[in-house]
Amino acid sequence: MMPILVVARSACWQPIRRCITVLALVASCVSNAEASPFTPSRGDEVLERVPIRTSPEQRELERARAAVAASPGNLQASIRLAKRYLETWRNDGDPRYLGYAQAALAPWWSRKDPPAEARVLRATLSQSTHRFSEALADLDAVLAQDARNAQAWLTKATVLQVLGDYPQASASCRRLVGLAPNLVVITCLSAVRSLNGQAEAGYRQLDGALKTAGSEIDPSIRTWSLTLLAEMAARRGDDAAARRHFEKAISLGKPDNYLLAAYSDFLLDAKEAEKVVSLLATRTQVDVLLLRYAIALRALASADAPRYTALLAERLEAVRMRGDAIHGREQARFALDLHHDPIAALEYARQNWKVQKEPADARLLLEAAVAANDGAAARPVIDWIRQAGLEDRTLAPLIAKLEGSVK
Repeated sequence: MMPILVVARSACWQPIRRCITVLALVASCVSNAEASPFTPSRGDEVLERVPIRTSPEQRELERARAAVAASPGNLQASIRLAKRYLETWRNDGDPRYLGYAQAALAPWWSRKDPPAEARVLRATLSQSTHRFSEALADLDAVLAQDARNAQAWLTKATVLQVLGDYPQASASCRRLVGLAPNLVVITCLSAVRSLNGQAEAGYRQLDGALKTAGSEIDPSIRTWSLTLLAEMAARRGDDAAARRHFEKAISLGKPDNYLLAAYSDFLLDAKEAEKVVSLLATRTQVDVLLLRYAIALRALASADAPRYTALLAERLEAVRMRGDAIHGREQARFALDLHHDPIAALEYARQNWKVQKEPADARLLLEAAVAANDGAAARPVIDWIRQAGLEDRTLAPLIAKLEGSVK
């Protein structure tokens, strides 16, 4: 998915780097009070990686917290702290930081008409926890007052793309012209085009924009664009280009969870599980990455596979018991690829499809339907794929199997 970029009202853009729904991509490492306690099997087993308090990121957080403590109710100090928490969540995958960000906005959180900056951040947090209607309501209210709020337009485009509303997502992207750097505008537009019957045109457009982008472009924006370009290439079946773009994005430094998950999926499709294990060995505190790590271990018949599968099962159960709705995709993929329960996987995938409609969600539901031999369950997704014009080389064989099964 498209990241959400926090836009200053000047020409300076500071990205929050994939504070997204994906959803799909919210990681949960928090244990649940009702879940059974986890007992490590070895004395040297890592239970949790705690941020180093002397790291630059943690020092920035401390300074931001101190500023809020010194001036409670100061909007700008609270906005800076909330953004810093969102950035930490993006890097660490710890959902507690989403709660911290909400707490930083507490004086304005429940207000019917909070200041625009607080309202856009509230929409960002709503989006991150799949409260899409609330996010859109806040964004529309902001844009009704200020039609030049680039952050709000880009956030709205992101939400609409997740919901599969490509015409309105494209319209929101176009409103960024003159408000955002050209690469941001082109990335937004081409990402939608690539999902809406113009895969080759969207890819060529973004590839050209990246080649001509100036060196002043923030590395995180370039990473976002490269990641989307790699996903476009993979959907078109150009594996060589996809690998090149993924590796370029990784080389820019500090790859975020979205990039690592997308690259891992590409490598798993390429039957390169050993590379996934190497890539994610130190990032298993993030659930979406632990899922891919466990799948890679299973593919390699590793002796560690059962242990990491059990760990992921405990985390997902804790999420389920909390009533969170943000891990539907992960629940479905766990049931399908690790628990080998296609009926459960199909139900999770169907519930997830009601919430978000990205290519990964479509593929997962089709794979679960094939495994469950239930072509009828996949019909709404197949119809949607054709109506949207989604081009993805992994979907056609699945659709052929499913349509053959109901004849």
